[in-house]
Amino acid sequence: MVQNKIDLGFFPTPVQYLNRLSQEFPDYSIYIKRDDNTGLASGGNKTRKLEYLLKQALDEQCNAVITAGAQQSNHCRQTAAACAMIGLECHLLLGGNEPTKYDGNLLLCKMLGATISFTGENRKGETIADYKKSLETKKRKCFVIPYGGSNITGALGFVNAVKELKAQLIGNNLQIDYIFFASSSGGMQAGLMLGLELYGLNTKLVPINIDKSETNGIPLEEVVANILNDGAKLLNSSKNYGPHNIPLNKDYDSAGYGVVTDNERYSIKELAVKEGILLDPVYTGRAFYGMLDCLQNKRIKTNSNVLFWHTGGLPAIFKYAEEIV
Repeated sequence: MVQNKIDLGFFPTPVQYLNRLSQEFPDYSIYIKRDDNTGLASGGNKTRKLEYLLKQALDEQCNAVITAGAQQSNHCRQTAAACAMIGLECHLLLGGNEPTKYDGNLLLCKMLGATISFTGENRKGETIADYKKSLETKKRKCFVIPYGGSNITGALGFVNAVKELKAQLIGNNLQIDYIFFASSSGGMQAGLMLGLELYGLNTKLVPINIDKSETNGIPLEEVVANILNDGAKLLNSSKNYGPHNIPLNKDYDSAGYGVVTDNERYSIKELAVKEGILLDPVYTGRAFYGMLDCLQNKRIKTNSNVLFWHTGGLPAIFKYAEEIV
């Protein structure tokens, strides 16, 4: 079940020790998991989800894929690339109005051959059902990927990622006490939580909330809990999850989705000049700042090994260039 996928990326992604940053925070040893190196159209964590989602699309003999997101959606860019690899039509419903200039992820989506529709205030797939009906009248068999690829099928990519990480840690005789990462659409978080239980990896997750707005009226904690309950059934577990079971750090999301603040600017520059690694301004920049703030203020146990899971997002740097520099 966890192996029912197609190969789209380069795995395992490296686990790298951040030497200079660890010197800056001597009470901690800091590592990074490089999912920005998955290889699919500049990489990112969504590749893991798409390996399972698009296997399902192929198994169902679909010839068109529909998904949605913001104009700088990393998920949409990687979906477009994956569809190009395996020969499926890709239809993207992106929030906002069509810009006069395509850049960042939006430019790459266009280059990758996706059919793009702009949907105004709707950026989380609110209009997918109507779009699907219109495609079906043109004899397309459609496979719908939810916002962020976040359902139990996509989450299996991160169940498998825990297996990958555990093997790396055993191979390097390394224990990780905390894993920090950006949590937005819920699939990665649900997959990691299921994976920790399935593979017995003893570490604490610290998901940093990125987007204050709900997905189709559902809070993120509930989205994660629903995916977890679907996963529990799939894995024959009797465990039942509710929103109260879902960890989520909301200390850094007050500016709202996609708004670059001094926090993101600081963290992007800090990792770039200290370690030569690039963060993006929407997801990893915010989550990495959350981790640095927790370390600076010793909100987690000292003498811990800390891992930041880098989820990618490089192309958005070019869209937000004036706000970052």
